[in-house]
Amino acid sequence: MAFSNVIPLSLLLAMCMNMAGAVNPGFVVRLTQKGLDYARQEGMSVLQRELAKVHIPDFSGSTHSPIGKIKYNFYGMAIRNFQLPISQISPVPNVGLKLSISGAFIEISGKWKIKTRIGIQFNGGFDVKVEGISISVGLKLGSDGAGRPTIAPSDCSCHISNVNVHISGKFGYTSDHSNVNKKIPQNISPQICPLVKNAITSKLAPLLQTLPVTAKIDKVAAIDYSLTGPPPVTAEYVDVQLKGEFFELSHHTPPPFTPPSLSLPADHNLMIYFGISDYLFNTAGFVYHSAGKLIFNVTDNMIPKDFSIRLNTSSFGTLIPQLAKMYPDMLMKLEITSTSAPFLDIKPGNVTISPKMDIQAYVILPNASLAPAFLLNVTTNALAKVAVSSGRIVGSLELSRVQMDLKHSDVGPFSVALLNAAVNYYISHILLPQVNDILQKGYPLPLLDHLQLTDVVIEPRQNFLLFGANVHYGITESNWSVELF
Repeated sequence: MAFSNVIPLSLLLAMCMNMAGAVNPGFVVRLTQKGLDYARQEGMSVLQRELAKVHIPDFSGSTHSPIGKIKYNFYGMAIRNFQLPISQISPVPNVGLKLSISGAFIEISGKWKIKTRIGIQFNGGFDVKVEGISISVGLKLGSDGAGRPTIAPSDCSCHISNVNVHISGKFGYTSDHSNVNKKIPQNISPQICPLVKNAITSKLAPLLQTLPVTAKIDKVAAIDYSLTGPPPVTAEYVDVQLKGEFFELSHHTPPPFTPPSLSLPADHNLMIYFGISDYLFNTAGFVYHSAGKLIFNVTDNMIPKDFSIRLNTSSFGTLIPQLAKMYPDMLMKLEITSTSAPFLDIKPGNVTISPKMDIQAYVILPNASLAPAFLLNVTTNALAKVAVSSGRIVGSLELSRVQMDLKHSDVGPFSVALLNAAVNYYISHILLPQVNDILQKGYPLPLLDHLQLTDVVIEPRQNFLLFGANVHYGITESNWSVELF
């Protein structure tokens, strides 16, 4: 046909729309096969309890026996044991997961009675072992409108390979067991898949809904942890891609930059890996800077008494004589303001931040009003240490360099170098502890309820932090802490 090699217009438009809508995640949670196996182990106990709810109805009938035609009744059947000894879960690329159970068996006890044509009755008990039960169920992964992960059962099949019956009683019902062998599987098999599906939708699906898609930090900001789409699945892992973006609570304004691509290494030693893009941290800087919250004040009462350079015109007058002449014996105040949103630079081996600040010096007049004295432009460089503690990303800064320039002076020209010792002290001993106190409060990780992390390892990669961990599901609160470097 003439148009056989031409891409239909609708398909081309769809491709363009998909490409335009593709957004890199700011946060990736990778579940490895080891993690899937742990989830399977935890889930098997729940599934086993659900499958033990199988109901086996009474059944009766008639058959021929050595003593003639008899009517039989099997009743009061109850499951004594239901075991799922062999199970595995496997990723199905581009679809979801497949749960396979084999070698399962059920042990059942019940009662029987028979009645002959002449009215003689016999009764006793019986035990049945239903063996070789295999179950296969598909699990489709997705995301809902709120950005939470979803899981839903798809195809499900069940097969029973063998039934062993042992009947006891006063005379022992020793006739052909074919009716029991047929009836028991016929009653059990149709119930298995509905119970499995119900366990998934009623137990597992609600657990996934506990993933926090919004984590409020304070009165200013929160983190958007919503999924960017259905989790990508490969033959080796499941990736849960999250937006990973700070936003201001008063209004959600997108930052003027986009997340870089994240390429997590093919590590499989731990159950779960997190790729935390520098985008997450940098949107934090953008939000707090835009909200005008990166402003810190330093006053004389904040300076330790053993430091010689006090924050007053008398002390500063030894460095700037004209200041003391204009404002004799008055207290001062420094207002430190971030001039731009601070950006974290993550590279293999280290994490740094180079915030730029203005330091406006004021003289506090006798009437408590402020008189501007001078304005400094300060560029700093700090090493960032990142840690994970009790489900939160925490951090601290270590100052490595401070560079100053005089932007404006209201007290005449002077050498900025003279202020170097004082400004370095104020930044290192007063400003930095304030910042580190905030960073130590940290940001919550997107974790399911009651999920604890152990064996945590952290390392910086290009544009993101990679940390891996094993997981434990339980209600006991953990206080583990691991620090980078």
